[in-house]
Amino acid sequence: MNKPFQPTGENDCGRLFLRAAAARLEKDYIPKLEICLERLSESDLWWRPNKACNCVGQLLLHLEGNLRQWVLCGLGGLEDDRKRDLEFSPTAQPSGTELRDRLRRTADEAVHILRNLPLPELLRIRRIQVYDVTGLHAALHAVEHFSGHTGQIIWITKLRTGKDLGFYSL
Repeated sequence: MNKPFQPTGENDCGRLFLRAAAARLEKDYIPKLEICLERLSESDLWWRPNKACNCVGQLLLHLEGNLRQWVLCGLGGLEDDRKRDLEFSPTAQPSGTELRDRLRRTADEAVHILRNLPLPELLRIRRIQVYDVTGLHAALHAVEHFSGHTGQIIWITKLRTGKDLGFYSL
């Protein structure tokens, strides 16, 4: 288990933010998504009530693509080759196991980048998609975006299974 961050100087706010962002991905959102994937059938992954809604499979592909673009490429310097449209109209329907493994690998890389990002990178402007943003903005966007879609996946899982997922059991 990681030791709690102990403030020691003027750059603590940035370091604390990066650690909190990484922890949200690693310790909160990814475990919840994995529980959802354990409970959903393969057909439930690709179910949607109508064409205006995204299914869990699409949302997982989208989370991977967005996290890769904003953190791995935007903050980590990898080449951005995202094909966003394919996240919503995939040519194949990967299994739950494949979707879980792909998202876990991407999230693990993102967590590593966030934990090790040099603090001056939080203030540096970079171009992601069509936006000129600071590293702070990129990290915040990635985590809040991940949170929103995690909530959608949790809701769909409860809808399809009719069960509480036990996240907040005492």
